[in-house]
Amino acid sequence: MGATPLLEALESQDEDLTMGMSFDERLQLIVDEAHSRFNHAKVEGLIRRAGLRYPAADLRQLSRVDERGLDQNVIAQLGTCGFIDRGQNVVFQGFTGSGKSYLGCALAKRACQHRIRAHYIRMPDLEEAWALAKDKPLGTTKLLKKYAAFTVLVIDEWLLDPPDEAMRSMLLELLERRYDTASTVFCTQYAKKDWHQRLGSGVHADAIMDRIVHNTIWVETGSHNMREHAALNS
Repeated sequence: MGATPLLEALESQDEDLTMGMSFDERLQLIVDEAHSRFNHAKVEGLIRRAGLRYPAADLRQLSRVDERGLDQNVIAQLGTCGFIDRGQNVVFQGFTGSGKSYLGCALAKRACQHRIRAHYIRMPDLEEAWALAKDKPLGTTKLLKKYAAFTVLVIDEWLLDPPDEAMRSMLLELLERRYDTASTVFCTQYAKKDWHQRLGSGVHADAIMDRIVHNTIWVETGSHNMREHAALNS
């Protein structure tokens, strides 16, 4: 934890509130406060580095849950982050504006609050990063290593555009490295039945699907447009 949080807790201790306490009791208060500050700073750092599209997203503050057809029990279970320990993936699938990105960010943020390293990226940005990496020495190796290392990786706008052969090869290698050791969250408007075709319908599509569908929690976000709802209530 280091000395800085302890010194800050010591300097901020209220003399009036601690009057009459023993030295041991005051010391325990300082240690507890310092530990709390350290954990808060650690969590805030993880959230900041996760690059969330919606950093204020919160699984505990979802609106119109019943109207959207979201299963509250499933959402509550996801909030425990137990799926991460089991190496499971999560898919949020629904119409445009149904809150998929928000849910993905909220889940990544929840992981950060559990002091788990998470990251958010849109698939178009991942494709661009891959294209740039191919022009650098060891660029592709470093990129794969980077994205394989996140305990939770949220890929938003999954299969928005069908990936080319090079991108399919990268996705296969990335998902292979993450299989059973990390959790990937996919946010997509496409149902599972459409994935194989959008992945090119070949051996890469077979292999990518095989590394996703067998160990995944599927959450349908419905057709209710939350952007329209937010605009009407702003």
